[in-house]
Amino acid sequence: MTRTKHILTILPEILSICRLDKDAAIPAWALASRLFSLTRTAEELSVVAPRAQVPEGIKRDPGWRGLKVEGPLDLSATGVLASLTGPLAEGGISVFAVSTYDTDYLLVKARQLEKAVKVLTGKGHVVKGRRLARGARRKRKMA
Repeated sequence: MTRTKHILTILPEILSICRLDKDAAIPAWALASRLFSLTRTAEELSVVAPRAQVPEGIKRDPGWRGLKVEGPLDLSATGVLASLTGPLAEGGISVFAVSTYDTDYLLVKARQLEKAVKVLTGKGHVVKGRRLARGARRKRKMA
């Protein structure tokens, strides 16, 4: 298992995780974004996209923030996600992971972003864009 400490970057977008019918067409609204993920299985079509792109009436879980693991990562590396999600799980932070050829993305609820950053930095990982986590907290207080 890799014991490497990772560099993560907080993404600025607020994301939604959506569920569409297994036979649904790939939605144009998802493709209109710079950041999106599509996964089709025998049971569903899952879409991760910026909250602002998701139309009304779509089954969704909104309010997620992304942490990008800086890469590219070697596809044969082991334990990358475990080194990040293990401490987050111990901290009571739910994670939705998305992997690409080059890297991994961890999605955490916006209300838990600041706590996630503290947990990860406490384990020696570096998190860039930390002001975005503090900004999310300020916006919640103002609402």
